[in-house]
Amino acid sequence: MNAPRCDDIDYINYLIATPRVVSCTEAARVQPLDPQAPAHDSFTRLLNRDEPDTGPLWDEVGPLTRPGGLLVLDDSVLDKPYAKHVGLVGRFWSGKHKRVVKGIDLLTLLWTDGDTVLPCDYRVVDPAEGKKVTKNHHFRSLLDAAKKRGMAPRCVAFDSWYSGKENLKAVRGHGWTFLTQVRRNRRVNLDRQGNRRIDELPISPAGTVVHLEGFGLVKAFRIVASNGDTGYWVTNDLGMDELTRLAVAEQAWGIEVYHRGLKQHRGAERCQMRQRRAQRNHIGMSIRAFVRLEWHRFTTGVSWFEAKVGIIREALRLYLTQPVFALPTRPTA
Repeated sequence: MNAPRCDDIDYINYLIATPRVVSCTEAARVQPLDPQAPAHDSFTRLLNRDEPDTGPLWDEVGPLTRPGGLLVLDDSVLDKPYAKHVGLVGRFWSGKHKRVVKGIDLLTLLWTDGDTVLPCDYRVVDPAEGKKVTKNHHFRSLLDAAKKRGMAPRCVAFDSWYSGKENLKAVRGHGWTFLTQVRRNRRVNLDRQGNRRIDELPISPAGTVVHLEGFGLVKAFRIVASNGDTGYWVTNDLGMDELTRLAVAEQAWGIEVYHRGLKQHRGAERCQMRQRRAQRNHIGMSIRAFVRLEWHRFTTGVSWFEAKVGIIREALRLYLTQPVFALPTRPTA
């Protein structure tokens, strides 16, 4: 059996460099002029050959993290509006579009210390599995894997979608502190007055200790946004103050920055292959490409956008030195 002509690092380097077009054919076209350069079939086989595995991501990210920091979990939909026969594509609620759209739902576990954002693990929701494996199952699976890998976050942050009591108990079971948003109809008990909606109670912006139905004591914060909307956060750290809550919430926003970067600069949404395995492998390698550019940004101060533009800038300069596309000049009389 012949050895593979390309490996995952070849494909990751291609994802980092390509400005927009993401395909196995284009990956082959831009290879160095070498008789041994991989053809497009080599990249196709790569995406379909390897069993999807998040282990290589952790092998790369694990040494870059350290005890403490913040773990953030959230999902994002990779838009596939025109996909008809692409594996993993389903209809999911999109926070970007504020409606249900067609796409691939990606759940990520992110580590951040406020200076850098590093995805540690991820899961892809498969519509074919239905209710057997939901986003909440993936949520707890990510926590279990993080615990086995020895991660020791100072807090775990997530939004109201994952604030169900089973998830909260899972975080507490690992001995971790959580901070999460909850919906305004979440039932809590203040001063043994019976369970009522949290928005019916005098919750202080500085924090009020209440009993969360089905869970136990938590500290709740009432937040009024600049547009007048009211939101609620809860934590099992009863000593947390408002400044700490605000600092954790600001750092947790890093996962939204990660989602934007993964889509705009790593081509996570642009894989043209139909097979489930190929889509999973492409997403995994896109995340690993993000890690490389994020670490480069952290160590050099060069933004993702500038790093991407810098790759093709020299090619543009060479073209502008001698343009090949021009209209014929009209002969003079």
